[in-house]
Amino acid sequence: MKITFLGLGIMGSQMAHNLAKNNANLTVYNRTPIDYSLFKAENVTIADSLENAVKDADIVFSMLSTPEAVEEVFFGNGKVLKLMKDHAIWADCTTVNPSFSKQAFEQAKLNNIRFLDTPVSGSKPQAQNAELIFFVGGNAETFNEIKPYLNMMGKKTILVGDIGKGASLKMLVNVMLAQSMAIFSEAVLFGESMGISKDFLLDLLPNLVVSAPFTKFKAEGIRNDNYEVQFPLEWMHKDLHLATLTAYEVNQPLFLANLTKELYAGAKNNGMERLDFSAIFKHLKNN
Repeated sequence: MKITFLGLGIMGSQMAHNLAKNNANLTVYNRTPIDYSLFKAENVTIADSLENAVKDADIVFSMLSTPEAVEEVFFGNGKVLKLMKDHAIWADCTTVNPSFSKQAFEQAKLNNIRFLDTPVSGSKPQAQNAELIFFVGGNAETFNEIKPYLNMMGKKTILVGDIGKGASLKMLVNVMLAQSMAIFSEAVLFGESMGISKDFLLDLLPNLVVSAPFTKFKAEGIRNDNYEVQFPLEWMHKDLHLATLTAYEVNQPLFLANLTKELYAGAKNNGMERLDFSAIFKHLKNN
């Protein structure tokens, strides 16, 4: 099958590279100029336009920044849906709100394109090592068609339910991730204020059952004041914003998630938007 990957940022570039390493018949494209050297050693076509990227594709994967970016590319000025061939598959890996995935499905259907929402759990290291987990919403037969390619990029694929359910599960995961990082950061700072060594806390707390396992990977960065980006803080704030929008749509209070969203908004406004989301520790420390 002919595969196209749109969006070669922190995550998308590594995901596409894993497709290339598995000898997929791959075309890649990024809207803004980037260094394509990651793909130079692979048998990959680098498209010079959106039209040439998607017109012959059987499957188009997208990994963009926001719902607005997806809308612009696929059914806005980019009009990718009108450029794709009939009955092709669009698998959107972007983290978006469930209602947007449903809108994307309807737009795809109007253009005789099959749509799946396929967001991922994991950040840059998992993308590099093909250890992502895919949460999929949509038709089971269509899912089975793309599953071999998802398996090239990840270690597990989960068909959650119908359209929007993949996006829904990803939203839950990121809400928990954002809050867990803030809780861990506050606990370390509280411990320090009571006279316990920061190093002691960073060695001990991540290994306790009360801590989220991912904090083990964030502790060293906090120890060294190194917030090299794996998952940008600005996108975590975006995901929390989408969660609060969805909560409004389904009439579900999100007390803690709304508070956490404002914490990340504060960090973003203090110039930390392009740091890793674990920089919420630095923000809390400074405030």
